[in-house]
Amino acid sequence: MRRPAWAPEGIPLDRPSPARIYDYNLGGYHNFEADRMVAEQLNAVHPDMALNSRVLRAFLRRVVRFLVAQGIDQFVDLGSGIPTVGNVHEVAQGANPAARVVYVDIDPIAVAHSKAILADNPDADAIQADLVEPDDILGHPVVKDLIDFSRPVGILMLGVMHFVLEDERAYDAVRTFRDVAVPGSYMAISQMSLEQVPSETADTLRQITARSQIPTKMRSYAETMQFFERLELVEPGLVSPPLWRPEGPDDLLLNQPERVLGWGGVGRKPGDR
Repeated sequence: MRRPAWAPEGIPLDRPSPARIYDYNLGGYHNFEADRMVAEQLNAVHPDMALNSRVLRAFLRRVVRFLVAQGIDQFVDLGSGIPTVGNVHEVAQGANPAARVVYVDIDPIAVAHSKAILADNPDADAIQADLVEPDDILGHPVVKDLIDFSRPVGILMLGVMHFVLEDERAYDAVRTFRDVAVPGSYMAISQMSLEQVPSETADTLRQITARSQIPTKMRSYAETMQFFERLELVEPGLVSPPLWRPEGPDDLLLNQPERVLGWGGVGRKPGDR
C-alpha cells in the first residue's frame, strides 16, 4: 500500500483509527483503506453513522458558540481528531479573535495536520497525548503557554469518551480536568450509547468495532451522567445532541433524535469566577 504524502512515517496503513474513520464519515480524505472498510461496515449496519458524525460536529459548533457567549476565551479540545471545517479555533476565534485553543489527540496524523493548519495561528496549537494521562497534558509546554488555568476554561470531550474502555480511567480523567479548572469553567462531554437501537443491531455494531481493533465502550444515560458529577448541567441537560440548543428547525435530525447514538451535555463548575 502506497503511503500518502500527508501520512507521517511509522504510521501503520493497515490499522484503522477512530480519528480517520470520523474524517471519512465527514467527507474528508485523510483516511486509509482500512479506515474506509470499517466505516462502511458500520454504515451498513447503521446507515445513519455518517450522519451521526455530522450531527456531532454541529453539536461541537453550538457548544463553542455558547461558551464564547458566556465569556470563555480559552479551550482544550481532547480527542480533537483530524481538522475539518468548523473546528474549535475557527468557531471560537470567529466570535472572539483573542480566543486560545489547544487540540489534543493520540493520533499523530490528526496532530500533524492540526499543526500544519495552525502554523500561522499564534493562539492555537496541537499536541499528541492521551486524555487518560491528564498530567501529561496539563504539564505540556504548549498547554502551559496557551491556557491559563487560573481563569475559566472550556474543556471539550466530544466523540472520544467511548474509546476509553475502562470506566474508572474515564471518570478519573474527567475528574482531574474538572478539579484543575476554576469555578466558572465548562466541560462539554458526549458519549456513544446503543440504548436507542434494537439489540440485534447493537450486538452487530459491537462485533464490528471489536474486530476492527478499535473497541468502544458504550455507556448508558445514567453512566454518562456520572461524567457531570459536581457540575451544574446547562439547560437542556444531558440529551441527544440534536436537542442541545438547536439553532433552527432545519438542524440535522432535530425531529428524529432517536437516530443519534448517544448523549451530549455541558456542565459548569459552580462557584464565583
